[in-house]
Amino acid sequence: MPGKKIPKKQTMDRSALSEKPDNEAVKSALRRAEASWIWETLRALFRIFCRTWLKVTISGTENLRPDCGALLLINHLSYLDPLVAGVWLNRPVCYLARDNLFRIPLLASLLKRTFVIPISRESTRTGSIRAAIERLQQGLLVGMFPEGTRSTSGQTERFRPGFLLLARRSTGPIHPVGIAGTEQALGKGKLWIRPARIHVVIGPPILDSEREQLSSGSESELCELLRARVQLCVEEARRLADNRSA
Repeated sequence: MPGKKIPKKQTMDRSALSEKPDNEAVKSALRRAEASWIWETLRALFRIFCRTWLKVTISGTENLRPDCGALLLINHLSYLDPLVAGVWLNRPVCYLARDNLFRIPLLASLLKRTFVIPISRESTRTGSIRAAIERLQQGLLVGMFPEGTRSTSGQTERFRPGFLLLARRSTGPIHPVGIAGTEQALGKGKLWIRPARIHVVIGPPILDSEREQLSSGSESELCELLRARVQLCVEEARRLADNRSA
């Protein structure tokens, strides 16, 4: 019709659909992390605790690319593991936690400010996986404990296949991470944190050939493949922790 303005054709920014984060996205995510004074305060306090009481050391941080996020597959020995795994890193590790914890008012506020992602055991996990992917796209680290529970043997137990949903959808690096010594500080059944020498090993990312198996291999084979990679890091962490004790 005469005089009617034709709206300009809107175009979609294709860069927003890319799973590969650009440097600005990474810097923006890190700025948001730095803005969380609760996270910064807790990390500073726990670092003091790790220097004096727990004697936590780490190796393999050079394996983490500074320009993108990464998925960390971590063995589980103690309630201390989520704190210990990321205490010496310069960006947050976002963990997945049961959504019922977010129904506790004060705890919910703390979890949100420390980058924890809620996940439901009863309903679909699509929302949680999407949130984890977004954190990876922002250049943050996402940590998972594929064993699903704390090990009492000191060995890396059988992986539960639930973590594969995120591993298959992630296009960034996937790193095996091994922790040794937290079971001595606060193992299963212990009530007090005891002095211990703890070491964390961040392994190199899984190979391209292993990434290909994520899309075609069986769940049991993939779980065992990645469990073995994590166990290698655990053995290295235990060797380094024992050397410091000698």
